[in-house]
Amino acid sequence: MDNDFRLPEWNRADIEKKLLSEPLQVLYLYTPMCGTCGLAEKMLTVTLHALQHIKAGKTNVNFIPRLAEEWRVESVPCLLLIRDGEVKQKIYAFHSVDYLYQLLKDFSSSNQ
Repeated sequence: MDNDFRLPEWNRADIEKKLLSEPLQVLYLYTPMCGTCGLAEKMLTVTLHALQHIKAGKTNVNFIPRLAEEWRVESVPCLLLIRDGEVKQKIYAFHSVDYLYQLLKDFSSSNQ
């Protein structure tokens, strides 16, 4: 296991490419000065370390205002669960690592 697992930073071009090429994605939206975002990212990183088959990245929501508006992102932190280029679910309350693990495990194994 990699002890230095980090969520990769995706820019707008990365996001658009992945929307076209990956059937299942998880995108974490944050802002740098948000304390809650830092805690949420830590929980998400631990969760994704256990679910490495899930393609995931993060981006500063300030750099993708058009996409954030299109996806109707209401606040950060926000976790977008994306299937076939379409946002299926937006998560604003991260609760716990166990909650995120079950949520992402179910999302990655469902065919809807």
